[in-house]
Amino acid sequence: MKSWFRSEDVLAVLIGVLLIGLSLATLTGANLLGWSVAVKEWADPAKALVPSSSAFAGLTGIGAFAATFVFLLGVLSAGAVFLRTSPARFAVRFAVLFVLAFLCWVAGHNAYIAANPNKLPAGVGWALGLTGEAGYLLALIGGLLIGNLFPRAGAWFKDAARSELFIKVGIVIYGAVLGAKAAEESVRATAILFRGLAAIIEAYLIYWALVYLIARKVFGFSREWAAPLASGISICGVTAAITTGAAIRARPVVPVMVSSLVVVFAVFEMLVLPKLAHVILPDEPMVAAGWMGLAVKTDGAAFSSGEITAGLYYPDEKDPARKWMALTTTTVKVFIDVFIGIWALVLSVIWSWKIDKRPGRGLPLREIWERFPKFVFGYAVTFGTFFAIGVSDPGVIGDLKRGTDQADVFRRLFFVLTFFSIGLATNVRRLWAEGLGRLALVYVVNLFGFVIWIGLAISWLFFHGVPAGGK
Repeated sequence: MKSWFRSEDVLAVLIGVLLIGLSLATLTGANLLGWSVAVKEWADPAKALVPSSSAFAGLTGIGAFAATFVFLLGVLSAGAVFLRTSPARFAVRFAVLFVLAFLCWVAGHNAYIAANPNKLPAGVGWALGLTGEAGYLLALIGGLLIGNLFPRAGAWFKDAARSELFIKVGIVIYGAVLGAKAAEESVRATAILFRGLAAIIEAYLIYWALVYLIARKVFGFSREWAAPLASGISICGVTAAITTGAAIRARPVVPVMVSSLVVVFAVFEMLVLPKLAHVILPDEPMVAAGWMGLAVKTDGAAFSSGEITAGLYYPDEKDPARKWMALTTTTVKVFIDVFIGIWALVLSVIWSWKIDKRPGRGLPLREIWERFPKFVFGYAVTFGTFFAIGVSDPGVIGDLKRGTDQADVFRRLFFVLTFFSIGLATNVRRLWAEGLGRLALVYVVNLFGFVIWIGLAISWLFFHGVPAGGK
């Protein structure tokens, strides 16, 4: 078998396609992924885990966890054989790694950490409002603690801590999730789709260039740090930063650290921007909704921001205008995410042709091909397939989304495994010496200096005067 085929990129696509293929069974009325474990916001630990489908309620949360663990252990151990590594050695280490990373994921969903302060569960008096994505940060911290305080233990995980494989599988699955969402929104709101797409094209081209130039020229960061940072702020922290890192061949730790900053600041935006929008845009609810999608840089925080903003403008939960506002935020954010694959290709060409160009050569097509992250093809195919199915037959979108919601459980788990694995392999002292403190500073300067305000201006340009009734 040719060496190019036995690669992490190919394995990631195979695993991702397997999972989303199983999710398509919902179109036939079957349910092949409903046994997977979903983690909910919890105050009572007994309610933290549930099967992702109510059809498997009898399995219980613990049973769903066991089923998910056994499934992933089997699939990834087979993947170890595919990559010519010891499956037994991998399986033992992966089992421990999965349990530790999953505990971090569950802890991040504790109501006092994750709950929306405006929608506190019964019995919970306060919450940090970090959303369930706090689990990613806890996984990174957990890995960092083990890798830096107990380096021998960190080294023991090396065969199983395949961060690049984990994130690539997650991104392939993400393509299907976004495809289903985009199909739903294209059917429901063509006018909002057009405005949202135009807005994010304009915003993205401005955001990326400015962030990159400020990181390079003002703060002196290398291209390896500046490019993932620009993508993380411009698109979506976790997925975009890591895909960009793969396109320019950055070390894995670079985009993950950028992603962590994005998650932290997105929470701050979620808590502040909806109220600010309501104050400065009292008569422009759709401008406010579009602004949330353009400014808040993670999916969970962006969608939550849209819902919070809609609630401020229309307190009645049954008011249909709330749905149109939430749809606008979601549409803008989803189509920003779609740019991940396109920008990976653009950066592969730029880095091969201009940044790392060899003297006397024209456009190095072979080098572009080698540099381009192949798993992005999987992302593009899954997105296109699910989008085409939804658009061609709007009646199946509900079933399609139920399937992708179940597949998305695995996407989130693979992201958690990525963060934990990166933490295990990261030397904090070396990272700090490379300028982690300056990285946070450049993020603050870019986000609060112009990204938020340019997003507001562009949202005003495209959504000013649009009624919340969606007409």
